[in-house]
Amino acid sequence: MYLIFRCDCGRAMYAKEGVETRKCVCGKSIKVKSRRIFKEASNFQEASDMVRELQEEKYGGSGFTTADKIPKKR
Repeated sequence: MYLIFRCDCGRAMYAKEGVETRKCVCGKSIKVKSRRIFKEASNFQEASDMVRELQEEKYGGSGFTTADKIPKKR
C-alpha cells in the first residue's frame, strides 16, 4: 500500500506504508504519520499516476518543450 500526501511546499508525494520519513525535493524531511493522506494506492505505478494528477491539478499540465520554442524576452 502506498500513501499519497503533500509537502509543506505543495508538492505531492508518495511513500510506502510503514515508512517513517520521506525527503521532498525542496529539502524538507517529512514525517509521513503526521501528514494528511489524500489517497491510497496498491502499487507504485498507481501511486505515481495519482501524484502526477495532483501536481497537474495544482500547477497545470507538464507542458515540456524545447528551448527554441520559448519566446525570447527583450
